[in-house]
Parts: sequence; structure tokens; C-alpha cells
Amino acid sequence: MAGHSKWANIKHRKAAQDKKRAKVFTRAIKEITIAARDSGGDVETNPSLRLAVQNAKGANMPKDTIERAIKKGIGGEGANLVEITFEGYASKGIAVFVEATTDNNNRTVASVRSIFNKYGGSLGTNGSLGFLFERKGIFTLKKDSIDIANLEEVEMELIDFGLEELTLIDDEVIIQTTFDEYGKMQTELDKKNWTISNSELQRIPIETITLPLEDAQKVMKLIDKMEEDDDVNAIYHNLEVTEELMSSM
Repeated sequence: MAGHSKWANIKHRKAAQDKKRAKVFTRAIKEITIAARDSGGDVETNPSLRLAVQNAKGANMPKDTIERAIKKGIGGEGANLVEITFEGYASKGIAVFVEATTDNNNRTVASVRSIFNKYGGSLGTNGSLGFLFERKGIFTLKKDSIDIANLEEVEMELIDFGLEELTLIDDEVIIQTTFDEYGKMQTELDKKNWTISNSELQRIPIETITLPLEDAQKVMKLIDKMEEDDDVNAIYHNLEVTEELMSSM
């Protein structure tokens, strides 16, 4: 897969998330609640909670909202929250992988299936798309917190911690690592005190499919509608996000 396509897909996801700030907060609250529920409310001893809080701060979530989410987790209010995934196809054979967090599995399954059906897709069985995506660690950092003048030196330093690619997009630096080196890179970036606005494991398509603009727009309608669902956290697909498609959106 061409690098352009990969980062175009990431950039599209970021733009979609930025437009749905309330949705970003909803996702972050769920992540914090689950992390606190499972391993306690101390960010110093709970790496999952530390990561969730870091991402929440990167999204400019107020401190009191973060604290309420932690109390919700340790207080047992998030006991019914579970993380689930869905795999299916949009029109023209475009693979779509959906990650969700829900307190009502039946509601979420029905909603996701309905969106697939309504917009020309079909919900498949879990495990059917695994070979089309690779799990990668993706870190988004503020460019002004890094010595951009010595970017080559920065890259050389980070190779020992699993760096695969480093890309500049607008005012941010995107760092990609292997799945296995994700934690190692997180630890190293924490030591450097760089401003991390988000870090997560993403599913990157191994190859992408280019469609005519009209067909691609139909696929994006399904993806956009799926992103509106409150239970859905992230959506990954193997559609080639071309400049023409980006402009049309």
C-alpha cells in the first residue's frame, strides 16, 4: 500500500473525529471508565488508564470530566461496558472493520447491521477480514514539541523503539510502530516529554482499492453513518482515499 493512501486514510479519520468532538469525548470517557474499572484509578500504576487519560487530554477534555470518568469506573458504574468488533463489506467489496464499546450488545449489533444493509453493504463473520489489515501503533504528536530541524536524528533515535515510519501532516507528527513495539515506543515518548495528542492501536489496510468517485462516495456514506453511532469507536477500511475523494467531502 502506498504511503500516501495510508496517511490519507488516517488524515480522513482525524478530520472526521475533529468534526465530532462530542463523539471523541464519549469514546474517551468509555476508555477511561473501562481502564479504571479493570485495573484501578491510579494513573501511575495503571498503564491503560494513563494512556486513556493522555488521549482525553489530547482531545482537550476538561479535567473534571476525566475525574468523573475515573470515579465512574472504580465505582462500578461501567460494569456493563464491553468492547466488541464487527467485520463486513461496503459496496464494491470494500472491507470495513468496526470497533465499538457498548452496554447493550443487542442494540449495537442491530444498529451496525442496519447501517451495513441500508448503505449497500453486508455484515460478515468475525475473523473474515483479519488478513486484510495489520495492527500498528499510531502516535500523534504536536510538531512544535519536537526538534523538526533534526528530524533525521529523531528518526534514528526512535528506530530502536520500533519506529517504522514518521510522517508530518499539517501541525502534527505521526509515528507508526509495529504492534509488538507499541508499549516500548509509548514509554520512550513519555521520557522525552513530547506533547502526545493521541496514541492508539489502529488497523492499517495492507492494500487499498481505488474506486470511481461516485462509488467511493457511496462507501463513504456508509462509513460516515457508522461513525455517527454513539457505540462505535473507530472504523477502518481499505478504500483508497484519493485527493479527488477528499475534496468532494
